[in-house]
Amino acid sequence: MGRDTIVLLGVNHKTTPLAIREKLALSGGYEEPLAALGRLDSLNEYYLLSTCNRVEVLFTCSDVQLARRQVLDMLFAGRVTRKEVAGCIYQHEDEDAIQHLFLVASSLDSMIVGEAQILGQLKEAYRFASEKKSSGLVLNKLLHKSFSVTKRVRTETRIGASAVSISYAAVELGRKIFGDLKDKRVMLIGAGEMAELAAEHLVGQGVKEVVVANRTLERAVTLAKRFHGRAISLEELVDQLEHVDIIVSSTGATELILTRGDVQPVMRRRRNQPLFFIDIAVPRDLDPAINELDNIYLYDIDDLNNVVEMNKSERDKEAVKAARIVDEETYKFSSWLENMEVTPTIIELRTLADQISKKELARTLGRLDSLSPKEKKSIEKMATSIASKMLHYPLLYLKSDHHCVDQQERIGVVRSLFNLDNPQKSE
Repeated sequence: MGRDTIVLLGVNHKTTPLAIREKLALSGGYEEPLAALGRLDSLNEYYLLSTCNRVEVLFTCSDVQLARRQVLDMLFAGRVTRKEVAGCIYQHEDEDAIQHLFLVASSLDSMIVGEAQILGQLKEAYRFASEKKSSGLVLNKLLHKSFSVTKRVRTETRIGASAVSISYAAVELGRKIFGDLKDKRVMLIGAGEMAELAAEHLVGQGVKEVVVANRTLERAVTLAKRFHGRAISLEELVDQLEHVDIIVSSTGATELILTRGDVQPVMRRRRNQPLFFIDIAVPRDLDPAINELDNIYLYDIDDLNNVVEMNKSERDKEAVKAARIVDEETYKFSSWLENMEVTPTIIELRTLADQISKKELARTLGRLDSLSPKEKKSIEKMATSIASKMLHYPLLYLKSDHHCVDQQERIGVVRSLFNLDNPQKSE
């Protein structure tokens, strides 16, 4: 019997509209879905990643079809219908799954190639899997390898030098609308990592003021202080719209933070001066109908695809180098998996040879009472050496690549020749 299959199931920004992705986003964190995956009897090891652009489950199993059905039922239950996700789900197995994970970790599969945020998200997701002990020998090694592959890509290419993050892409849109941002006031709704990144880029553009609105005022104060801004509570949000120009929203809320009805009266008080909203939350924080108002510009994550073209030719050149590194590392890890698959047969083969050698040696030495200890030692060495030499070519056959015979077939041939599946009949 062969090893478990590595399977990766997921949806991302390439295959799935935002309206569906936001229904699948794990706003409540990893604990509950990981526990749910743990109750599936078809999975042996499992890991879950959820970001604003993708939800992916990586697992090992012996029955791929059963595992797929159970995982999808768990992941989509009560969130979306089969019809909604038809054609959205991708599935990769073994080498393809390994390659996909390395591409994601290296940000080659990101909306904006070269952004660095995905690695931190992968590591955070892995931390939860480790705490739950849901990842074992194979996935632990695979995920650690994905981190080292990313480091190699960053070291050997300039993939991040000309790339932009989601937050920076949002800032670029602001510059297209307003031109110079130096006299603009910015409000961040939410004080998480995405908001912090946006603030860094905006302050770098010399914005006049940063206002931070957050459900937890203490967190808002901390972030505002870092950028010499000021903090407000979410209850003050609508009133403050009159005094800012750019709003970046990235909360973990499950419902809309601002509606069209909230914003429309503000525009009259602003005398229709432009207001730029950037919604980088999944699920969305801002009512899409806001965009219907005059002098309002509302962009969500999917709209940021338009900014991906920035520095595209330079990124594409570096992406070719990075993809070659990913291919190399995928081959190496696949080879490790193959060696791991053949290891039990090698151990059984050596054990069988050792047992036969010892048994026949005991019979022989039992009839030769006149031998000295030194002579007995020499015969033992000879028996061990004969067994080792007899196994040399079978082991080489198992370990070497054969274009005409795949590894499972080679393992089967060796196990059959040496009767490893019926050891009691080998005597």
